[in-house]
Amino acid sequence: MADKRTTLAEAVAAHVRAGDVLHPVVGHTRWTAATREVVRQWWGREPGFTLVMLSLSSLGALFFRGGLVRRVVTGYSGDTFPNFTPNPWFAQAYERGDVEVEHWSFLAFAQRLEAAARGLPAIVTRSIAGSSMESNDAYARVASPFGDGEVGLLAPLVPDVALLHAPLADREGNVALHPPLLEGVWGALAARRGAIVTVERVVDDVRPWAHLVRIPAHRVLAVVEAPMGAHPGGLYTGGLPVEGYGEDYDFWVEARAATRSDGYDDWIRHWVLEVSSQDEWLERLGAERVAALRAKARPDSWRDDERRYVPDLGAPPNAWERAAVWAARHLADRVEATGAHAVLAGAGVANLAAWLAVRKARDRGCDVQLTAEIGLWGYDATPADPFVLNHRNFPTATMLSDAQTVLGALVGGAGTRTIGCLGGAQIDREGNVNSTWIPPRPFLVGSGGGNDVASTALENVVVATLTPQRTPERCGYVTSPGRNVRALVTDLGTFEKIDGELVLTALAPDADLDSVRAACGWALRSVPEPARLDPPTGDEVAALRRWDPRGWFLRAR
Repeated sequence: MADKRTTLAEAVAAHVRAGDVLHPVVGHTRWTAATREVVRQWWGREPGFTLVMLSLSSLGALFFRGGLVRRVVTGYSGDTFPNFTPNPWFAQAYERGDVEVEHWSFLAFAQRLEAAARGLPAIVTRSIAGSSMESNDAYARVASPFGDGEVGLLAPLVPDVALLHAPLADREGNVALHPPLLEGVWGALAARRGAIVTVERVVDDVRPWAHLVRIPAHRVLAVVEAPMGAHPGGLYTGGLPVEGYGEDYDFWVEARAATRSDGYDDWIRHWVLEVSSQDEWLERLGAERVAALRAKARPDSWRDDERRYVPDLGAPPNAWERAAVWAARHLADRVEATGAHAVLAGAGVANLAAWLAVRKARDRGCDVQLTAEIGLWGYDATPADPFVLNHRNFPTATMLSDAQTVLGALVGGAGTRTIGCLGGAQIDREGNVNSTWIPPRPFLVGSGGGNDVASTALENVVVATLTPQRTPERCGYVTSPGRNVRALVTDLGTFEKIDGELVLTALAPDADLDSVRAACGWALRSVPEPARLDPPTGDEVAALRRWDPRGWFLRAR
């Protein structure tokens, strides 16, 4: 077998061509040194790449600033840390038409790659129907030949080259990855020419970990040993013989801030253009930062953060905290009423509400699990870190898989009852959710897994603060259809679906109909005698703040 080991610079120079459809793979690692090297080598050369990337996050803006990309196929175009926000480089490029964009949900994105990897002309999906993404040319609804109405079909998505980081590979290119895997490795298997793989370590014999090998050697173009090659993403290694590391939240925050500053080009020069090897990258990070990130990979490292970040438990609850508490109570009631097996934790405050809801439901004797789109099932939330993708949650899970399993089977599949807890920039009176763009502008972020959950979960609860801007009569863009949205829980009251529209059924302790009417963008409908919600308790607010002590999601805004 050929020895495919090479350097980072040589791998990219040999295998990435102008006009390529590039696919940086997004699993629990969300960046790769090979992607950074593509940016460095092609900076300012206008290669006209098509970027096929599940979640761009702040570093995706490098492709935009460098003039590298003409088209994007994605499920999320926005920042992630310290919270989920639009990024000006994506928004402006899409709004001006400088970069063409094709939006998908996370599951639909992965399914299109799966179709390509399997050599299928199309693949069936339950996502997308009823959303504005139906207008994508790669989606169609057709009559089922088996008499079950219509089915949604997705066309295959074929990259030219995939780029990914993994814990280890052998010299020939057999690659071992540890779940959770989010989109999985379909893109690497589907790529026309193959994958450039960076790894923590190259081993002589990968067979002791054959159960974790997900990419065979013949699909790999090059193997590059690049320690911490997923940085600023983290790497969960489980029982593999390499040292993992946590996500560098501070670096992500710095990258986000750089995209909004006059010094962005200087930041890019320092962190990308002047860095020709992974050794140089690690030198710029510094030994102290590297050691701290490796220490963060310990399952109990959350205890250090708990000591470092002490929440203020004395302040009165703000609007987001009230919404989260009442959403958690509502969710716990629905878990009990439906016998739900799981609650899917969305992002941001919806995530915290789901965590609190499952705790409450379990206190009532319900056997209910937490699940997440990255591929977590039956996990427990660790304190001091509010991110659903927090790697320290992984060891607590009873199953680690991928989005295909969670979103494709355990949310809406036969035999499993899952309730979704979702957020969104807008929700209309029919329960449609918009997190993509507000016509004619601005651009927001995209679907993520929201469309997949909203489309197929047993029912969904949306949590938000109530403002006229957040609650239009009708969303101008529908990211997630409202057919399975049962309730909207806000800081001023709870709305439940009655006769196809959201109706006020409960009021906050200090709210009245006039205050809710003024804050609601559609013509308010109410039941004759709305219930009165009990104030949040100190224990409920304390639980939320212990998960989010820095107020990344819970701060008043």
